[in-house]
This record gives sequence, structure tokens and C-alpha cells, in this order.
Amino acid sequence: MPMLTDFGFTYEQKMMRESLLKLAQKELPAEKIRQLDEDGAWPREAYGALARAGWLGLCYPEEYGGMNGSYKDLAILLETLSYHYACLGTTYMTSVIYAGLQLLHNGSEQLKRDYMVPMIKGDIYIAFALTEPQTGSDVAAIKTRAVRKNGDYVLSGQKWFITSAHVADYLVVVAKTDPDAQPVHRGFSIFLVDAKAEGVSMLPIKTMGRHTTHTNQVYFDEVRVPAGNLIGEENRGWKLLMRGLDLERMAIAACGAGNAQHAIDIAQEYATQRIQFGVPISSHQVIQHKLADMRIKAELARLMTYRTAEMLDAGADTRMETAIAKIVATECDFECANIGMQVMGGAGYSMEHDMQRLFRDSRLGPIGGGSNEIQRNIISKLMGLA
Repeated sequence: MPMLTDFGFTYEQKMMRESLLKLAQKELPAEKIRQLDEDGAWPREAYGALARAGWLGLCYPEEYGGMNGSYKDLAILLETLSYHYACLGTTYMTSVIYAGLQLLHNGSEQLKRDYMVPMIKGDIYIAFALTEPQTGSDVAAIKTRAVRKNGDYVLSGQKWFITSAHVADYLVVVAKTDPDAQPVHRGFSIFLVDAKAEGVSMLPIKTMGRHTTHTNQVYFDEVRVPAGNLIGEENRGWKLLMRGLDLERMAIAACGAGNAQHAIDIAQEYATQRIQFGVPISSHQVIQHKLADMRIKAELARLMTYRTAEMLDAGADTRMETAIAKIVATECDFECANIGMQVMGGAGYSMEHDMQRLFRDSRLGPIGGGSNEIQRNIISKLMGLA
């Protein structure tokens, strides 16, 4: 078992981590992960295995086939999956958290039964479409429109950097339904859109990392959306989005903590086997300190993640803590991969070793899910500085 701290876990949570790690190792051995990364292929078999084992329903009520798990349970799951392979954690988050929880918290009972329950079973996959070419941090500036026509909605516009949209059966799409609303936040609505509907098209975006769950451009050309596929109330979408941000940031932090620990394991194993000047490089203090720094950073990521998860479970106001956790975990993740690459030298830079993939995959963390600059803005505002 890797150096994944389980202090404070219940017996069931320890067993959960062990079970998840065994599943991931079985479904995604190292060579398969390398091939997926090279091919830009999606981990369909591993995701299916998670579904068959019931893990997609971890944070959903039992009445819908879920496990009614806690936020800490979710943090453990995401840290474990991302420890094994960062993109496996992202694959889970995209449908189960980003998209699926919109249906749980805001969807009609019909939407929950028709789409959320099949998603929990693994029968369908749902991606989340918010970002646009003109909007990254400025989400309020989205231009995708949905207008009423013959009782339904007609959707037009473009989304950008949409994770796993290419394999999605449905998309949760944020669109403007009242272009004259003031402030603009009051003019957004959320829809469940058939990804194969007439007028929907996609193009892949080539990125440095995260090749398995690669991102896409998604175009909507007069796409008809049934009125019943409105999630929540019309023009109330912004408020609904805000509800999920704390959980999303904690989830990203958990994924960062897992990937950071993986970087340590790879670098430490290499350092104990690489011989220079007649001894393993791990016997040199300069390398020992680098590995110690990596351990410190990974532990910081984990501590912030689990503290925040426990606060979420307690119903506390976690706007400050989730922003901090997201910053700490994603930046520590990247720094661990960066230091790990330096420890390994040319081997770390080589495509024959996994460190380069962890480095590439970790770089998205400080950018995606609300950039860390925006997280610092949030913290400053909550401190009364803005």
C-alpha cells in the first residue's frame, strides 16, 4: 500500500480505499494507462467497473440507488482514483459531480428518474458545459442563448474546453435565457441536452496533458431542447451553479492530493535505485531534501482536503476553505511533479517514464475549475479586502 495517510478514517473508509485501489490497478495497469495517454482514449472499461461496483452512486441518496456517502467518503474516493491515475478521478468528477449533482439538487423528479438514475448505474455519461471561448474566469459573460419556441427551447452558441463531451450521452449546459437581465447573473438557465441531438457538433482540443479525458469545442446550432429538460427554474441558473462550487473545489483538491502522492512514490523508487558515484542518489542530502519537500507538499494538500470535507459534512460555511484547499492542493500537486522530474533528471523528462505524464496532467489544476487567481480573489473578498 502506498504512503496514503488514513488517520481518522473509519474501518469502512479504509476498506473503501483498499477496494478502490485494487479495482483501479486491475482495470488500469501501468501499460494500459500509458497507451490511453498516447492514444487519447477514454477509460471506458475502468469507468464501467466503477459503475458495476456501485461507486458512481457514492454521494447520492439510497432511494436512487446510491450509497448516501459523506463528503469525506467522496474525498477518499477521488484521492485514491487520482493517486492511481489523475484522469480516472477527472472521469468520475465530470459526470458524477459536475453534471449529475445538478440533477440531484435542482432537477425535477422526472429528470432524476430518467437520467440521474441511469447515470448512477453507468448506463449513460453526462458532461458539464459552462466555459466559452470568450469566458473563462468571467463566467457571467457567457453568450450561448436559449429562447422559447413552440413550447420548447432552442439553443444556439458555443462551449469551449468541455471535458469528455466526446463520449457523453448528454450535456448539462448553462445558457442565457434573459439577455436583458440586470445584473446579468439573473438571466441564466441550466438545461439537459442530448449530445447526439440534431445541431450538436464537437471538435477535440489538443492539450498538453489530460489526454484521456481530453477537452472539446461544442457547437449548438438551433438545437431543440424539450421544456422538461430545464434544470431548476428559468433564469435562476446562476444561483444553482453557486451551490455546487464548494464541493467542486474540494473534489479538485482531493484529485490533486492523490496525484501528488503518486509523484512521490515514483521519485522515491527511482532515487533508491539510481546509482551515481557508487551509491543510490537517495543517499545524497540534496535528493533527500527534495523528497522531503515533496512529502510536505503532498501532506499539506491532503490535510486541507480532508479538513474541508469534514467541514462540508458538518454543514459549515466553507467558501474560504474550499478556495484555499483548491489552491494548496493543485499548486502542491504541480510542485511535487516538478520536483520529482528534477530528482529523476533526464529519465523524468523521458516519455518512457511516468513522471512526465504526472507533470503534464498536474499543470491543469491551478487553471481549471476556477483559476487559482480567481480563488485568491474569493479569499480576499471574504477577508473584507475587496
